[in-house]
Amino acid sequence: MKHVCDVLNIRYPIIQGGMGNISNAPLAVAVSKAGGLGTIAAGTMSPEELEPIIIETKERTDRPFAVNVAIKVTPYLQDIMELIIKHDVPVVSLSAGNPAPLIPRLKEHGKKIITVTASVKQAVKAEQAGADVIVAEGYEAAGINSNLELTTLTLIPQIVDAVDLPVLAAGGIGDGRGLAAVLTLGASGVQIGTRLIATQEAPFHEAYKRTLIEAHENDTVIVGRSVGRVRRVMNTPYSQKLLDYEKGGVLLEQFNEMTSEDHHKIGALEGRLEEGFINGGQVSGLVTDVPTVAELIESMMDVAYARIEQLHKNFLSTYVK
Repeated sequence: MKHVCDVLNIRYPIIQGGMGNISNAPLAVAVSKAGGLGTIAAGTMSPEELEPIIIETKERTDRPFAVNVAIKVTPYLQDIMELIIKHDVPVVSLSAGNPAPLIPRLKEHGKKIITVTASVKQAVKAEQAGADVIVAEGYEAAGINSNLELTTLTLIPQIVDAVDLPVLAAGGIGDGRGLAAVLTLGASGVQIGTRLIATQEAPFHEAYKRTLIEAHENDTVIVGRSVGRVRRVMNTPYSQKLLDYEKGGVLLEQFNEMTSEDHHKIGALEGRLEEGFINGGQVSGLVTDVPTVAELIESMMDVAYARIEQLHKNFLSTYVK
C-alpha cells in the first residue's frame, strides 16, 4: 500500500476538512503551502461562486489541493464536476452520498479520489468504487455527521482492517497527540477542520475564533437528531434556539432552513451568534491559541514524532523483558 503522502503528493499526512460555503482560498492555500492538503468545499455554492475560489487557489500555490463535493447537498453536482475537470483540480473529496457514479469519469481525468465515510460498510464500498484514500470520520467531528454516531477511536481500526487503502482519521483531532494516537490505530494521517478555524490565515470572524479558544470540553451540542440531520455545532445562543425548536416539534423543512448556509455564514463570517450557528468539533476544548497554519502543522508533526518515540522507549523499558 502506498503512503497517503505519496498518493496525494503532499509532505505531511494532514488534510483540511471541507467547510461548506465558508470555504476560501487563503486557508486552503496556507494548508497546502505548509505541506498538507488544502480543501475547498463546494457546499451549495453555484459554479459561478466556486470558480473564482478555485482560480485564486491555483494562482496562489502550485501545491496540490482538493475540492470537496457533498453529493446530496450540492444542487449543481454535474456542473461542479465539469468545473473540477476544467480547472484540473488534482484531488476530489466526495462525501454525503454515493461516490460510485462519479469516480470513473474523475479517474479518467487523472484525479485522486478521497471519500469521506462513517462506517466500515461505506469504506468498503468506496474502495470497490475506485477511491484512492478513505477518510473515516467519527461523530466527534464538527458539522454534519452520520446518524450512526460512531466514535473515531472505534471506527479507525475497524476500517483499517477492512480496506487496503490509506485511511485518514477525522473527528476529535487537533494536535500532535491526536495525530500520534490515530497513527497507532493504523491510520495513515488525519483530516482536521475545527483546529484550522483558529489560525491566523483563516478569514473567519473573531467571535468564531474566540468561541473556540474559550471553549471547554462540553461546549459543543448536537442539533438535528429529531429530524435525522445530526450536526455538531458550538453551544451558542442560536444553537440553543435550534434545540428549543426541536423540543417544540420542528419539521425537517423548517430545520433545514434554520441550518442553511446563510445562517452558517451569519455566524462564521459575521459573528452574529444569536442569528447564525458555527460548526465546532469536540476538539474545540483543546484550542487555546491562534497560530499560523504552518506553525500548527509543524507542531503537530513534531509532537507526534516525540510522543511516538517516547512511547516506544517507555514500552521497551517497561514491558520487554
